[in-house]
Amino acid sequence: QVQLVESGGGLVQPGGSLRLSCVASGSIFSINAMGWYRQAPGAQRELVAGITSEGTTNYADSVKGRFPISRGNTSNMVYLQMNGLKPEDTAVYYCVAGTSRGSTWHFNYWGQGTQVTVSS
Repeated sequence: QVQLVESGGGLVQPGGSLRLSCVASGSIFSINAMGWYRQAPGAQRELVAGITSEGTTNYADSVKGRFPISRGNTSNMVYLQMNGLKPEDTAVYYCVAGTSRGSTWHFNYWGQGTQVTVSS
């Protein structure tokens, strides 16, 4: 099992920035990809960004160029730098972990989520 703990959510004005962090523990040898999903009120969960242990990334079109994803110096940390935030970015953001093989990503571990609210 892999446990994920997120931090860094909060309230920010439109155009502002936030940085989300996630640390994984447990059987981290079983994963080679981490990322972030989000779920807005009344909407389905959607992949925001993912990154493999080799550095391959995958982004939702809505956040490309605004939300760079990165990994820490150790393989069990991932960050999401959110810039140019818009009200439509308001959601609960979940850290995820799993595996990536070619173009297939499978995230089977989820954190508890952190709220991001973009409002003036």
